[in-house]
Amino acid sequence: MAIGSIAAAMSSGLTSLTIARAVSGFAIGGFPPLVATYLAEVMPPRRRGALLMTCAGIGFLGGSAVISLIQVLSPAAPLGIEPWRWALIVGAVLSALAAALFAFVSESPRWLASTGRAREADRACREFEQAARMRPAAAPAGPFPEPPHSGQADARPPLARRSATRRTALFVALYALAPWATLGFPLLSAVVLLEKGYRIDQSLLFAALSMLGPPLGTLLAALVIDRLERRACLAALAGTMAILGTVFAASDAFLTLVLVGIAFNTAAASYGAILSIYATEVLPTRLRASVLTWAWAAGRVASALAPFVLLPALASYGPHGMFTVLTAVLLASGALLLGGPRGLSGQPIAHTLSA
Repeated sequence: MAIGSIAAAMSSGLTSLTIARAVSGFAIGGFPPLVATYLAEVMPPRRRGALLMTCAGIGFLGGSAVISLIQVLSPAAPLGIEPWRWALIVGAVLSALAAALFAFVSESPRWLASTGRAREADRACREFEQAARMRPAAAPAGPFPEPPHSGQADARPPLARRSATRRTALFVALYALAPWATLGFPLLSAVVLLEKGYRIDQSLLFAALSMLGPPLGTLLAALVIDRLERRACLAALAGTMAILGTVFAASDAFLTLVLVGIAFNTAAASYGAILSIYATEVLPTRLRASVLTWAWAAGRVASALAPFVLLPALASYGPHGMFTVLTAVLLASGALLLGGPRGLSGQPIAHTLSA
């Protein structure tokens, strides 16, 4: 991310800017699922949800911070550098700082143990214990187990393999369905206001006000999330978004639209954050990162495709047509969730996959 951002800031034309942004895009695409996996594996179970929700809430402030930076720098370009280049430079500096900070944290003991690196897992675990001022556990008696051979066949029973396949398909499907509502609404709700006859300045004001919900909502949800069952929360949020979308499509009063927009964006942000928590908890250590990365990739593909379906639905059938599509997607997500495994609120994350 640092290399791609600084290259984009130094670009002199559209081609070099596109290549640099593609480099950043590859890194940005891989970063969130790996960060979620790592944090879930090293955070204490009783506060895992709260800490991950807090991280998500802080993350939602990033977009607003960049927009504010560009607005502040727009009147006068410091050192003759355009504001958009300053935004990329700041991003590169923060990415480099993040890379440096990761050098000071230990590898996930769970992952090390799952790959047969038992001595390194024990050492990493003791580093976490010392950082938390915990009394170190006694070292295991006898020799450490040998790491598995790379060419070793999958020794899991067929039932466990089928269960892993079902769970992988579940999360790929959930992540592929989520952006239709969680990103489709924030991107297109301002366009819906134009369809309802509002001016562009009113539409932009609505977009700005409706984005107040995600950071505040996720930070408030962090206070209670570890007392709630993940799957039930997700199903309730999907139902809430379906109801709010219907109200938004039917309303014409500006204040009502703003309040419903804030509520929908808050529910959407909380849904995305809790879905990551739910996935990292119920996926086993040996599959957690790979499955979450595949699921995240499916979500990015869906994010790119959603406007090509939602915009024609809006143009042909109006707001009700567009929100009919969103409601169908949310109902499908709710059905998948109700058929999925229970979350592990306040419990140790899954190490192995039970059938």
